[in-house]
Amino acid sequence: MNTRTVSLHILFLFLLLHLIDSLHTLDQNNTMKDGDVLISQARKFALGFFSPGNSSLRYVGIWYYGQLERTVVWVANRENPVNHTSGVLAFDHYGNLVIRDNIGDLPIWSTNISSLTSNNSATAQLLDSGNLVLIHDLSKEVIWQSFDYPTDTFLPSMKLGLDRRTGLNRFLTSWKSEDDPAPGSYSYRFEPTGYPQGFLYKGRAPYYRGGPTIQYPHGVDRAMPHDFNYIIRVVRNATEVSISYSASTISRYVLQEPGSLKYFMWHDEEQRWSEFGHYPKEQCDYYKNCGPNSNCDANTADQLDCTCLPGFEPTSPAEWYLRDGSGGCKRRRGASMCQSGEGFVKVQGVKLPDTSTVHVNISLSLKECEQECLRDCNCTAYSSADKSMGENGCLKWFGDIVDTREFSNLGQDLYVRVDAIDLVLVPSFTARHRKSTLVKKAMVATILVSAVVLLLLGSLIYCLRLKRKRDRNARNHLSRVTTISAYVDKIACLKDLDSEGRRKTDIPVFDFGTIAVATCNFSSANELGHGGFGSVYKGVMNDRTEIAVKRLSKYSGQGNEEFKNEVKLIAKLQHRNLVKILGCCIEEDEKLIIYEYLPNKSLDSLLFDETKRSLLDWGKRYEIAYGVARGLMYLHQDSTLRIIHRDLKVSNVLLDGALNPKISDFGLARICIGDQIEGKTKRVVGTYGYMAPEYALQGQFSIKSDVYSYGVLLLEIITGQRNNGCYHMNPFCNLIGHVWELWGGGKCMEIVDKSIDKTYSEDMVSRCIQIGLLCVQRYASDRPTMSTVVFMLGNADAVLPSPKQPAFIDESAHNGDIQTRCNRACSVNGVTVTVLEGR
Repeated sequence: MNTRTVSLHILFLFLLLHLIDSLHTLDQNNTMKDGDVLISQARKFALGFFSPGNSSLRYVGIWYYGQLERTVVWVANRENPVNHTSGVLAFDHYGNLVIRDNIGDLPIWSTNISSLTSNNSATAQLLDSGNLVLIHDLSKEVIWQSFDYPTDTFLPSMKLGLDRRTGLNRFLTSWKSEDDPAPGSYSYRFEPTGYPQGFLYKGRAPYYRGGPTIQYPHGVDRAMPHDFNYIIRVVRNATEVSISYSASTISRYVLQEPGSLKYFMWHDEEQRWSEFGHYPKEQCDYYKNCGPNSNCDANTADQLDCTCLPGFEPTSPAEWYLRDGSGGCKRRRGASMCQSGEGFVKVQGVKLPDTSTVHVNISLSLKECEQECLRDCNCTAYSSADKSMGENGCLKWFGDIVDTREFSNLGQDLYVRVDAIDLVLVPSFTARHRKSTLVKKAMVATILVSAVVLLLLGSLIYCLRLKRKRDRNARNHLSRVTTISAYVDKIACLKDLDSEGRRKTDIPVFDFGTIAVATCNFSSANELGHGGFGSVYKGVMNDRTEIAVKRLSKYSGQGNEEFKNEVKLIAKLQHRNLVKILGCCIEEDEKLIIYEYLPNKSLDSLLFDETKRSLLDWGKRYEIAYGVARGLMYLHQDSTLRIIHRDLKVSNVLLDGALNPKISDFGLARICIGDQIEGKTKRVVGTYGYMAPEYALQGQFSIKSDVYSYGVLLLEIITGQRNNGCYHMNPFCNLIGHVWELWGGGKCMEIVDKSIDKTYSEDMVSRCIQIGLLCVQRYASDRPTMSTVVFMLGNADAVLPSPKQPAFIDESAHNGDIQTRCNRACSVNGVTVTVLEGR
């Protein structure tokens, strides 16, 4: 072959590869033959014909583009392969995407969109998420997507679960073998009944249950990379029950034969996949490995794996002796379980039992859940809904407790109903609690004697330490973590922490040196943000607990009163949408508050960032707005104290790993006594742009002034814009006025953040805009309460009143110099007020 011929061959191959690589979409005028490849815009995924393993059969699938080893994530015709390379992928005259053996033959696979009629036209596009979508050419709507019909792979942004509106249930099914992608014996589903949970089935029988606890990430048993970011999102509402996840690196879950759900991550440097975990991996992972009312312990090597839960005994002692726990346990004979002094024993660190039939009430606290379960004699156990929710959310079990297992470092606490006798003998329980009643009594006696000895020794040590403390100089650095109840009298500004004279809280007090070490001496690299009262730093304690430390500036306006106020309030508040306090520190001029660390920082860091705001789709924004509303409603009417926050804004809403919102910064909050819902002050504090008019101008604050702040926050969530932004083409200048004008003209959808995917319901978004305008009405009496706001957000059928004119709108603005007034307004609305004397 001469040089000219070789050059022509090379040129032909280059042009062919260029034509194949340039194919990003498929429409009515294109036919995709075997050998052609459809590539996503950023060249992350490819779609085409392939043969799996050693098979010669041809399938249409999606795989990662550019990897040496082809990794298929989706298969179209997994049950109907093409026998040779003459297959084509094209549109039929109804607009459905079909696979045929030859052009003109009957299709062997189709998208089968029943709503299409003749002469419909659509375009197929492979997205960089790995999702193949069909877009209607006229409406520009997605009319079909491969993510709705997953095979064996779960990708980031894909959903598993039930769409209640259409009845579509998305679930994984394994391949029969590496050579055959047809559905195998195993499936993984996110079940919507009771409290949603993941189930791996073998045929129709449950094989493994993921449980309601969302682990990080589910099934992972290796250390994650340092910069790895993983977020799980669970949706449970009237329209859908689903689970999805996002990750900062290329990753995937795969359901494989024989019955294993594995998690893989891609290593760019090594150009290979690495397995980071799989389930089931232990004997206790298999569904009902132990029978009902028992606990499976995977940590035992030479003992019985199954243990009866407190208050229960083996159904068959003979089988139990032979290490067969499949028969489970039954209620102990002679137990009296109804209004006879019974109570609950805490079973620590377990995977919660099967939640398919539990009663769920997310609004209840753990204490309220206990009271409800105790009143119902048929209630056998209760727990909080999820570890990430703290002590909020209520799950109640009735009848047998099924599929419980112990974890060494994970799990939740389960509270099991026992009679009065077991309540005394078994104050707490783990899977190794297998002592007989006689041994338990001996242990109780031993513990009592030991307690008396320890008490005497403790008293002696305390007296010696007290003497040593008297000899120390005035600056006394605590060398250990103590509690306010033991140290409060040493701290002047916390001396009357409880205004009622009681010391109910046990807030840890840390020494300054411990926190300085945890934050690398308050390094600027650890600074999470700063405000008018100081800076917030990330820290890591010796036990690897991550914390957020608010360090009050020595020259800030927040003194002892504000510091005491914030510590006192947060210590008494328990709600999933309020930030949790872990402790505090006072040494000389240093005042520190230690909070739980929330990895996604404050809402404004995502909402107003051009590159990050796309993470907040409409569903997530709605959940954030709804969660903040629930937290504010708790402050106003559901907590033991009636609290007015006075500084609600996007920067004071923090986001946890799953983007769940938590209200923070209670330094300016006020407690209302009894039925009081308002007050007046000469010291107006807060942030312009979020202040209600009656508060900013007259010092009159109330729960309705918090409602006004929430309305501003809601409009900012919807629009992705700050209220103090300038709108020079709008006579009202600020965001509220701009939305009000568009609302009056029937154009309110123009203000919706353009970064939000257009799959949202316009009716729902318009409804939320209307709720926001109702909250920012000029007169406080016209604004709804937060309980009404929560009701309106959660009930799409509720009739909403028409909003009246918002506050801070200059009605004469149409007749004046708009540019001048906007410049003046914008220069004021961004100011954070710390002290302002009211008129």
